[in-house]
Amino acid sequence: MRPGAGSDRNPGLRADALGFAESVIMGIAGSGPAYGVAASTATLVGAVGVLAPASVLYCGLIMFGIVFAFRHLNRVAVNAGASYAWVAAIFSPALGFFAGWALIISSAVFMVSGTLPAAAATLKLLAPGFVDSQAAVTLVAALWLVSIGAVVAKGIKLSSYMQVAFTLVEVCALALFFALAAMGLGRPPAHAFAAAWLTGVGFTPALFASGAATALFALSGWDVTANLNEETHDGARIAGVGSIVAVGIVALLLIGFNALALWLLSDAEISRAGINIVSVVSQKLLPHPWDYLAVVAVILSTIGTLETSILQFTRTLFSMSRDKALHPRYGRLHPVYRTPWVATLLITGLGLVLLFGSSYLHGIKTVIDDSINAVGFQVAFYYGLTGLACAWYFRAEALTGICKFAFLFVWPLLGVGFCFAIVIYSVPKLRPDHQHPRRREHRDRHAPYLWSRRAAPGRVPSIG
Repeated sequence: MRPGAGSDRNPGLRADALGFAESVIMGIAGSGPAYGVAASTATLVGAVGVLAPASVLYCGLIMFGIVFAFRHLNRVAVNAGASYAWVAAIFSPALGFFAGWALIISSAVFMVSGTLPAAAATLKLLAPGFVDSQAAVTLVAALWLVSIGAVVAKGIKLSSYMQVAFTLVEVCALALFFALAAMGLGRPPAHAFAAAWLTGVGFTPALFASGAATALFALSGWDVTANLNEETHDGARIAGVGSIVAVGIVALLLIGFNALALWLLSDAEISRAGINIVSVVSQKLLPHPWDYLAVVAVILSTIGTLETSILQFTRTLFSMSRDKALHPRYGRLHPVYRTPWVATLLITGLGLVLLFGSSYLHGIKTVIDDSINAVGFQVAFYYGLTGLACAWYFRAEALTGICKFAFLFVWPLLGVGFCFAIVIYSVPKLRPDHQHPRRREHRDRHAPYLWSRRAAPGRVPSIG
């Protein structure tokens, strides 16, 4: 495999722009822990009950096989295309193209499923009178999308500065909730803690599988560190290590919040909270209006995840264009900022079309709903292909030692089996009323359900 490189005519992306800390921050922001717990906790608890923390723990341990696969392949070839480039070089350009295309489609779809909830929450904070207006929510969502696209086009350093600020706020907010609960400021426990919360005693194969898909969605997104490897100092080493640290932090936050929700909320409260669960937890621990910290945290987390989605889209498109898998126009870099400005314009424009189309054209709304339901398949697909590429590429080296056999072959293949099993298990559940967390978020995006007092009687309406 060859590393990505610029030419005299095209100097390439801005090298050495990110350090280790920024790489870790980008990985955390890609998963968006506050957004992740908001989108997944109620669904996960509904699927596996008090075993939700264990579900995230064990799925996270299995997912580390894919994380290690990214790290090992990244050391061999630094390329902004990441999964696309590695799969194409190891297996075939056709499989690589499909791996890259899966990421591109999922990123484009998220331009809608992420901006609309963020816009509704923004109006809730700044202009509550317009929160029931579909036109106002769509307009604010468009403004968020254009603003983030402009930041990404302006340069990777500006993007990283924004991510550092946003990610610190959301992580600190979650840490504050943990600290307040530890000090006993919440109500008596709704669920008494048991070792099974972490050990997973009581799991059956079917029960574990029912929560695995949701856990995968909550843990995904960290691989943006690999897409930024050409812009990271010592990218062959730092980008891989950054993803490992990021996944570790995100997994701990997800496990902690699932345990916290079980400690503070009854099953009925969790079910009613839905994607507002961060706000409901915040209301248990903080007096009004300080409980609005949850709204701010989820907004910033969602915006941060949108930014990383744009970064992944543009870097993958840049790499595919550089390899002539797509038209060279998509690989054009801004002469000053050294960012793929054409690709950034494309994802911003495509996002706007999907955003406004989903609001006014019933057919497009149906297409987007179905596409969001398939995002998990696309993520599992390119994760699985990358893990398989790692095991195949290092198959000979893996036989030279026990540790190499485990980290280069067995663990990545375990991750591959996990990803593909999720796809197979989930196929029968692909139906219009399937309660995938991101599908629920998109379905419930309009103000009358999410942002009115009918969503949670007696509570301040908010996102969380």
